[in-house]
Amino acid sequence: MRGVSHWSVAVRRPDETIHVVDGAISPWAHGRRWARLPIIRGVVALAESLVLGFRALAISADQAAGEETGPEGEGGLSRTAIGFTLGLSLVVAIGLFFILPIFITNNLLNVGGSFSFWVVEGVIRLAIFLGYLWLISLMPDLRRVFQYHAAEHMTIHAHEAGAPLEPGPVSRFSRLHVRCGTAFLLIVMVVSIFVFAAVGRPSFMWLVISRIVGVPLVAGLSYEIIRWAGRHKDAPFVRAVMAPGLLLQRLTTRRCEDEHLEVACSALERVLELEVRPPAWAAEVEVMA
Repeated sequence: MRGVSHWSVAVRRPDETIHVVDGAISPWAHGRRWARLPIIRGVVALAESLVLGFRALAISADQAAGEETGPEGEGGLSRTAIGFTLGLSLVVAIGLFFILPIFITNNLLNVGGSFSFWVVEGVIRLAIFLGYLWLISLMPDLRRVFQYHAAEHMTIHAHEAGAPLEPGPVSRFSRLHVRCGTAFLLIVMVVSIFVFAAVGRPSFMWLVISRIVGVPLVAGLSYEIIRWAGRHKDAPFVRAVMAPGLLLQRLTTRRCEDEHLEVACSALERVLELEVRPPAWAAEVEVMA
């Protein structure tokens, strides 16, 4: 769980106890006016969240292996290892969701015409994305991850509604949430269709370059949409626009049990304990949480 100025990771150890690790956040955008500009702020917030996410995975792996983790997550993967893993993950994601669609459209299907190319590439990108989510949802090892994903959403819903952070009350809330990363990724796929339409139909090399260079722009625009939707989530139009993203979360969340909700509640409770007073820079930076 992440707050404005603190984060917390709760992990259920092999002995069934819950271990909580927390730390302070030094936002990259603090003191950098350019990093708070629209679109750019989304890229900065996303990068910061990805780094924090990999750090949480390292803590979880340490606890699962019975290793000790420092008071702020020290131990496990080094910064170099996290950076390498993050970089490799981005390369694979760009290759799978941005380069592969244009390769199929341009080299295998040989689609002609800018409009036809735009439509076919967009459909193929969405198909690859949806197929990827469907395939990983069938993996037994990921079922537990998706149960914790549901527990996270339900706990946040409970907090936003002012309900007690206990498994019983939390279990009555929805496992779908408008600010979920799954919804964000779907918006990225849709926004990319319109952004890359402006590129037209240059040579294959320039198509590849445009997709790589355009990823930050697509991510930044998608963040602005999610940010706006989160602030107007009760509006009928927003509900209609966000409905596909919410529906997609049925693939990435699973019905969870009290054991999962206990862990999610422990993480959020710790963050709330630390977030006693918002820091002076709280109004300046973007938080993707």
